[in-house]
Amino acid sequence: MWETLDPNGRRIVLDEEAWTHILFDHDDLGCSPRDILCAVEDPDRRIPGRESHEEWFYTYGIGPSRWVKVVVHYEADAGRIVTAFARRSFP
Repeated sequence: MWETLDPNGRRIVLDEEAWTHILFDHDDLGCSPRDILCAVEDPDRRIPGRESHEEWFYTYGIGPSRWVKVVVHYEADAGRIVTAFARRSFP
């Protein structure tokens, strides 16, 4: 398990289950766990997700496409990375 803090100082974890999902379902991403954590620590862009407890973090230029999107679900004052994948454009 890996952890970091988001820009608001909330604890964010990337657990083995999420990392395995990223590795196998988004194998074209080509990023390390550290890259994913850095996208949350210091994102180039950040927007609310579709759900009230979700945020999307974007970083530019670390993957095979222009952007990497990292999805974080929050409970109370902590979050869990659920997925990350490449995006050609910022939505």
